[in-house]
Parts: sequence; C-alpha cells; structure tokens
Amino acid sequence: MTEKRMTARSRVLKAGTIEVHGGAIDCTVRNLSQDGAALDVASPVGIPDEFTLLMPADHKRHQCRVIWRKEKRIGVRFR
Repeated sequence: MTEKRMTARSRVLKAGTIEVHGGAIDCTVRNLSQDGAALDVASPVGIPDEFTLLMPADHKRHQCRVIWRKEKRIGVRFR
C-alpha cells in the first residue's frame, strides 16, 4: 500500500469533540500529524464534510475537512 500522506502521523489516544451546527459529537483521535488526523466515531452518519475538532487535553481547535470515511473512522485534513 502506497503512503499518500504529506507528513508522518503519530499514534495517539486522545478524547476529541467534533463541533457541528451548534452541537457536539464525541470522538477519539487515533493518530495525529501537523496536517491531519484519524478519528474514531460511533457513526460517521451526520458528520459534515467540514467541522471544528476540539481536543481539550491539548487546548487545541482545528478546522477540518473530511478526506475519507470508513465504518467507524474518518480521516481529516486540517485547514
């Protein structure tokens, strides 16, 4: 399998919150780089193509665009 990422990602296990339309969806950040992340979610249904990811432990907020979706995981690129 060919690696398509611009930068290497580090494996992590951090709580995150997907902020959408005034609401929030819990997620788990599974890997992370300066350019993007992979997020575990209960269901990708209802998650828009663009949203804000809040990572409280790091006090970070990222504007995200969904690059791919699988059954319970989504890949995002930070904007």
